[in-house]
Amino acid sequence: MPILDINEIQRILPHRYPFLLVDRIVEMEAERVVGIKNVTRNEPFFAGHFPDFPVMPGVLIVEAMAQAAGVLVLNTIPDRDRKLVLLVAIENARFRKPVVPGDTLRLEMAVIKRKASVAKMSGRATVDGQLVAEVEIMCKLADKEPQPDSQAASS
Repeated sequence: MPILDINEIQRILPHRYPFLLVDRIVEMEAERVVGIKNVTRNEPFFAGHFPDFPVMPGVLIVEAMAQAAGVLVLNTIPDRDRKLVLLVAIENARFRKPVVPGDTLRLEMAVIKRKASVAKMSGRATVDGQLVAEVEIMCKLADKEPQPDSQAASS
């Protein structure tokens, strides 16, 4: 049973299809989160990466881990509708095995250090218990830019 389903994730993260890469959150503590991405043949990136041997791009695995981290950071913030979690650094990214259609990607993120609006986190992505990717990321909580009023823009 998920702690957060896709609808609840969409209330936290600004990402939407085809770029929302976390389907559910299955574990969450103050400094740790575990998300799930079900990788299907219908993912738009498989059309070009690679048609005869579809492999999820490593940068999208890192993005999925960063989105899981974003859920952790934003979940407890009362004014999260006015905030974004921006990825500011990627370190020590390693890709161990290809992720292919049919895989269930488990995204495990843990806080290493938090300071003001910045968090450094370590992550592991696994499929069937086997490590497929690992990374350290740094993310920053930022204010969303106010959107101009649509009526004022059309005047």
